[in-house]
Amino acid sequence: MSSAAISEAPIYDRLVEERGDVPAETRRIAEETQREVARAVDFSAVRASAARRAPHGLDAP
Repeated sequence: MSSAAISEAPIYDRLVEERGDVPAETRRIAEETQREVARAVDFSAVRASAARRAPHGLDAP
C-alpha cells in the first residue's frame, strides 16, 4: 500500500490517533539502531592508533 493510499484510509488515521504512528516510530528506531551499530563496529580509530604505534616500514598485523 502506498503512503498516499495509507493517508487516505480513515481506519489508518484512527489507528494513528489511538496508537501513534507505529511504522514511523519503528522506522525512527531502526535508523537509530543502524547508527549505533555503525559506531559500535567502526574500527577506524583502532586502526589509526595501531598504525601510529607500528614501527616505520612494518605493517601492523
